Amino acid sequence: MDEIRQLADNSILWASLLAWLIAQTLKVLWTVLVHKKLDLRRFVGAGGMPSSHTALVVSLATAIGGVYGYDSPIFALASIFALIVMYDAAGVRRAAGKQAAVLNDILERIHKGKDVPQEKLKELIGHTPIEVIAGAILGFIVARVVL
Repeated sequence: MDEIRQLADNSILWASLLAWLIAQTLKVLWTVLVHKKLDLRRFVGAGGMPSSHTALVVSLATAIGGVYGYDSPIFALASIFALIVMYDAAGVRRAAGKQAAVLNDILERIHKGKDVPQEKLKELIGHTPIEVIAGAILGFIVARVVL
């Protein structure tokens, strides 16, 4: 029972999860504003504005720094973890999304005019640098407000 109480009292965990939840909700709202359609799949989907991965890890690092000090080893670990996640979001996953777009274009050209089922690859799996920065700002703000 003590573990459940400790989990419930873990403000660092809840601040980080709240940052993720807000970012995912903003993705749905962003899609409504920009594309004029309600797409609830954006709530659980990867990619898009802002980066929820970045919001989560920056909130985590900020909350850890606020609680344990910005000179603590655990803050250093959380910060390096956040940098790796942000690099992956803007680099590797973004490149994979661009490759998916190219492959989808090739499939369309091959199957144009034919009655062939086409399964498109998911293109929105990475983030632009702006999306990562927006996620970082959101994560920082949520951690500072919650703690």
